[in-house]
Amino acid sequence: MHELSIAESVVEAVLERTGDKKVTCVRLAVGKLAGVVPDALTFCFELAAAGTALEGAKLEIVDLPGRAHCRGCDKDFEKDDLILLCECGSADVEVVAGRELSVTSVEVA
Repeated sequence: MHELSIAESVVEAVLERTGDKKVTCVRLAVGKLAGVVPDALTFCFELAAAGTALEGAKLEIVDLPGRAHCRGCDKDFEKDDLILLCECGSADVEVVAGRELSVTSVEVA
């Protein structure tokens, strides 16, 4: 479960910026093609935050749509799963967006 290592990295990054200040909310932007299960990430965040200034903080996840470009038919399209096939049947597809995973904001008490 790579969500645990992601959650630990998020907690570490937030603590580097906020120090000992009590954090009440962390907002993440997560692309649909990032391979992250939001419920698993939320569960792991609670584990990783235990005993830190983030303990009890709410994790808000904003889903970002996946977008791809087909080199075969030159079409851009949205994609919400990791099966990267174009409607034209081509697998020559480039992911343009949707693999993002970033902390967008943090609220402190």
